[in-house]
Amino acid sequence: MADTFFYSPGIRVSQQLPEQESQHCVKVLRMKEGDKLTVTDGKGFFYPCTLLQAHPKHCIVSIDEEIPRPKSWDFTLHIAFAPTKNIDRIEWFAEKATELGVDRFSPLLCRFSERKELKGERVEKIVVSAMKQSQQAVMPIIDPMIPFRQFVENPFTGRKFIAHCRPDPNKMALAKTCRKGEDALILIGPEGDFSEEEVQQALDLGFEPVSLGENRLRTETASLLACHTIHVLNAR
Repeated sequence: MADTFFYSPGIRVSQQLPEQESQHCVKVLRMKEGDKLTVTDGKGFFYPCTLLQAHPKHCIVSIDEEIPRPKSWDFTLHIAFAPTKNIDRIEWFAEKATELGVDRFSPLLCRFSERKELKGERVEKIVVSAMKQSQQAVMPIIDPMIPFRQFVENPFTGRKFIAHCRPDPNKMALAKTCRKGEDALILIGPEGDFSEEEVQQALDLGFEPVSLGENRLRTETASLLACHTIHVLNAR
């Protein structure tokens, strides 16, 4: 299988690479007709291909083989976070979390959120690049930004956690309460933390309060730490 990876979600239907991938193929990598490459559809498959037409806007390939490539973890990891004002920090988190392995990102609009909207297309480009770099074949879902109160009312099969900084005698370390193999949804608040009302609403809906350590962490650091903690627990 070729070491050069491309993303084309509709590769089974049309063997034409998207424009951005075609441009990368021809103008950046200088690939030519007859070269070998690997395409993923982001749905759990790799497709070793041969480049038939090298065009900077619409490369055409032929599929040589279909190789199932399921994700390397056997649980669902869903991170819901309040995006920071500095978009670079959120893009950094999305990139690193994708490399570690995550199933879904949900940007939250909270009471103390500094960022009120998030352009999903920009984050998606980062995630696609990270998926290809880490040689994965499953594309994480990236939800549109959603109000906190609306999000926590959605059903989730698995353990639901809220990491907040407020005093709470029932709060436990995420590493000590989550168990191997469990599906996990983790809420990470804005830099001003969740409001008291948001925390209470989450608790009333079955979310468990957790701590990510004694230090007060930036949103993107806390989000990545939560992701890493779940993977370490499942590696034991």
